[in-house]
Amino acid sequence: MEITVDQDSCCGAGQCVMIAPEVFDQREEDGVVVLLDPAPPASLFPVVANAAAMCPAAAITLTD
Repeated sequence: MEITVDQDSCCGAGQCVMIAPEVFDQREEDGVVVLLDPAPPASLFPVVANAAAMCPAAAITLTD
């Protein structure tokens, strides 16, 4: 799985950080998503998929 984020679309809700803090963080100044690990281990796939699904701005894209 490879993850990309669209920082321009991010609304800073922080759902991804709450669900998968090992993979996502937020910028201090505006809350926009920061991708910590664009290719996380398989053990994190379920939580990353959940984080992408819960993103209110659809700013997270997952590819195989």
